[in-house]
Amino acid sequence: MNYRSLREFIDWLEFENELIRIQESVSPVLEIAEITDRVSKQSGGGKALLFENVEGSSMPVLINAFGSKKRMNAALGTRDLEEIAKRIESYLKLPPPVTLLDKAKLLPMLLEASQFPPKLIGGAKAPCQEVIHLKHDVDLNQIPILQCWPSDAGRFITFPIVINRSVDHKVKNVGLYRMQIYDSRTTGMHWHIHKDGAHFFHEYRKQNKVMEVAVAIGADPASCYAASAPLPYGIDEFLLSGFIRKQSVPLVKCKTVSLEVPASAEIVLEGYIDPSEMRLEGPFGDHTGYYSQDGDYPVFHITAITHRKDPIYLTTIVGKPPQEDFYLGRATERIFLPLLRTQLPEIID
Repeated sequence: MNYRSLREFIDWLEFENELIRIQESVSPVLEIAEITDRVSKQSGGGKALLFENVEGSSMPVLINAFGSKKRMNAALGTRDLEEIAKRIESYLKLPPPVTLLDKAKLLPMLLEASQFPPKLIGGAKAPCQEVIHLKHDVDLNQIPILQCWPSDAGRFITFPIVINRSVDHKVKNVGLYRMQIYDSRTTGMHWHIHKDGAHFFHEYRKQNKVMEVAVAIGADPASCYAASAPLPYGIDEFLLSGFIRKQSVPLVKCKTVSLEVPASAEIVLEGYIDPSEMRLEGPFGDHTGYYSQDGDYPVFHITAITHRKDPIYLTTIVGKPPQEDFYLGRATERIFLPLLRTQLPEIID
């Protein structure tokens, strides 16, 4: 099954007894992360957790949603990740058609491929824009953003789908970059020097131009995964999501920036980065089990927050493995093996 939204995936989690609803009051500062850390280290990754009564916010928190082999496979609409890898391989090894019969045999694959690219829809149909906050109504405090570890610099958005474009607007980038909360309208944007987002940022910096950014939180599971995928430069991550889903990802235009976001997202942050402004970001308890060092990073200024009428905040924690990110990483290992073999054919596995 392929899920059009995070909500459909939650319904599956509940049906399969893969979700625990927690109604007791919990704090987003350290407590949710402590509970999740224990659960994620149980045999097989434990269960997905939906905290329904979070202090300081009316939004429930979903975490560890992809934190098992079964849930990760289901999120990508398959029983075995090797099926996705084999589909990729079938396209990579497609021989050029010679005869008319060869061309006819290609038609089913071409028809399927036509469903992969994302499609723009009207804003009236977009669940992510049911509620719109602009200007002085923008307030990150309404979202139950977690502080995961005691020595973290503060609260961090840890599962954002960050969307931006090159300075000439020809290439789009979608990535997963942590975002430290500075105040109700600004965050850090932690992209490493080798990431496309950082490459674009330096292009804007050279030309002294403001960079528009949009952040989707809680999109359909395939798009959440695709944002983490190591795609070659210039390849649209929503195209990969469409390939995995076998149907296009509906996108909608933002309200205050010239970017498009998944229409089914739970929450969307819109805004800009001024390349001349940097601020100290971190430390942050990281994948290695150690705190990453603080450093200067760009500042994201939020111009709008849009969301569903009853949004669910999707997040994750990282730290000493195994945790949820292990299963996301395993999916990348299996799915991208055929692409790796095109460059290094001596690799068996």
